[in-house]
Amino acid sequence: MTALILQARLDSSRLPNKTMLPLGRRHMIFRVMEALSLLPVEQKIIACPDDCLSAFAPLAEEAGFTLITGPKDDVLARYCIAIRQSGAERIIRATGDNPFVFVDAAAAINTEASALGADYASYGGMPYGAGVESVSSEALLRAEWHAREKTEREHVCPYLYNNAELFSLHRPLAPRVWQAGDLRITIDTPADYEKAQKLFEKLRSLPGEQRSKGEHIIEAARML
Repeated sequence: MTALILQARLDSSRLPNKTMLPLGRRHMIFRVMEALSLLPVEQKIIACPDDCLSAFAPLAEEAGFTLITGPKDDVLARYCIAIRQSGAERIIRATGDNPFVFVDAAAAINTEASALGADYASYGGMPYGAGVESVSSEALLRAEWHAREKTEREHVCPYLYNNAELFSLHRPLAPRVWQAGDLRITIDTPADYEKAQKLFEKLRSLPGEQRSKGEHIIEAARML
């Protein structure tokens, strides 16, 4: 069973409360959940710190996500709480500042990872903010037990790829249709947010599912 686990928070030093900023008259975090809802998974979870509960709960319910809370700064532990509560065997890790995630690429890398039995998988060469990671739950639970460095607790997967000899890693270059490593489509600064508003408006003319396909997002981003 595969679960999508979306990590999100409210505080951000460069763009405060960015997940709650409007994007097409809805909160940005809702747009992220809206896109990720297209993924073929058994469970959809948003994993956030306790101080986000009241802000995210109604949005998660509307989007059909289960909300699970955990430590603010130990995101690895937060993921493992979600894994234990969901019983997922594999998770797709996504983040709340990427409303233009390539849903077709996310489904593809998860399918590849599952077929190979990889502990960790992600595509290279895609725009910054377009990708996800597919990870076995067993590998993350091992990481939680052994990881000691601060960066290994704050960022979920570093323990896996910093200890490549202990895990099965699958990190291929993305298929050509999704390659655009020079593009940045995440939202982390005021400039990113301004660009995201324009990109969202360009994509609105497309039918629903087409807005989350990588080739269309790349094409729209190139036009800005």
